[in-house]
Amino acid sequence: MKSIIITGGAGFIGSHVVREFVNKYPNYQIVNLDALTYAGNLENLKDIEELPNYKFVKADITDLDKILEIFKAYLPDGVIHLAAESHVDRSIKNPAAFVMTNVVGTVNLLNAAKEIWNGHFDGKRFHHVSTDEVYGSLGEVGLFTENSRYEPHSPYSASKASSDHFVRAYHDTFGLPVVLTNCSNNYGPHHFPEKLIPLCIHNILHGKPLPIYGDGKFTRDWLFVIDHARAIDLVYHKGKNGGSYNIGGFNEWQNIDLVRELCKQMDEKLGRPAHTSEQLITFVKDRPGHDLRYAIDATKIHRELGYSPTVTFEQGLSKTIDWYLSNQEWLNRVTSGDYQQYYKMQYNG
Repeated sequence: MKSIIITGGAGFIGSHVVREFVNKYPNYQIVNLDALTYAGNLENLKDIEELPNYKFVKADITDLDKILEIFKAYLPDGVIHLAAESHVDRSIKNPAAFVMTNVVGTVNLLNAAKEIWNGHFDGKRFHHVSTDEVYGSLGEVGLFTENSRYEPHSPYSASKASSDHFVRAYHDTFGLPVVLTNCSNNYGPHHFPEKLIPLCIHNILHGKPLPIYGDGKFTRDWLFVIDHARAIDLVYHKGKNGGSYNIGGFNEWQNIDLVRELCKQMDEKLGRPAHTSEQLITFVKDRPGHDLRYAIDATKIHRELGYSPTVTFEQGLSKTIDWYLSNQEWLNRVTSGDYQQYYKMQYNG
C-alpha cells in the first residue's frame, strides 16, 4: 500500500484533494497532516473520516522534530504539500507568520522527505502546490505561463515564491523528485468565508454589505476547486519530474462582474426580485499592493496531461451557491467559530 502525506488537508483545497485521493485510490494510505489553524476544518471531511485508507494527524509543519517523527512513522512514498497561510489581507498584517509557515514549513517538509528517502527516489514524489500570485500582476492583455518571471507584490505571494524556489533548489541540488503547480483563484464548497465568494454568499443571506475593493475592476481567473483536485491528481501521477504546471479555469472575471453574477443567481435561487442583492454592493478602500489582473495559460497541462475544466464559471458558481444554501449550518458554524470544537469532540484533542 502506497502512503501519501497531504499537508493542509483540512483546509479548503486540501480537503477536496484528500477526498479525491481517498475515494479514487483505496489502495493508498492517505495521511492528512494539518495544524487546524483558523481555516482548517475537519468537518469538511466527515464523509470519509471512517474509511480505512484515511488517517488524520494534527501537526504544525514549522515543527521539524514533529514532522520527522511523522515521516518516520508513515514512511510516505509521496507528499502533496498544500499547507499554507494564504489570505493576502492577513499577510499584510502579519508577514512573519507567512514566512514561518510558507517558507520554513516547506523547507522542513523537503528536509524530512530528503532524510526519509535517503537518495532512493524511485516511485517517490514531492508535489508542491503554489499560486499564480507569485507572477505578480498582468496588464489588460497577456497570460501567465510556466516561464513567466516571478514578481510577487504581497507578503503572501513573496512567501509562496520563496517556497517555490526552495522546492526547485532541492530538485536541482539533491535530486529530490518534485513537481510544482501554480493555480488561479479557487472557489467551491467548503471555502472559508473570509474569501470573496463565500463572504458575499453569507452577507447576502444576512443582508450585510458586499465589500468590493477599489473600483471593482481587479480581474482574476477562477478555478472550480473540484477541477483543481482532479488536476493535482494528474500532475502527481503523470507530471514530469522537476516540472511545473499552471492550472487555470479559463474563466476571467472582474470582481464587480463576478459579484453581480453572484447576486443575480442568489436572487433567483432565493426567490427575491431581480437586483435585490446588488443593492448591498459597497465599494471600500483598496488594499496595498493589490495586483490588477491574474490570468493563467493552462495550455501545458492540457497538452501534456489532457486536463480541461469540467464546468464554466456560471455552472461552477451555481453549484457552489447550491452547496452553501444546503449547508447553512456549516456556514454558521464557521462564521461563529464553533467548527473548531469538532476536533476535540471527534479526536479527544
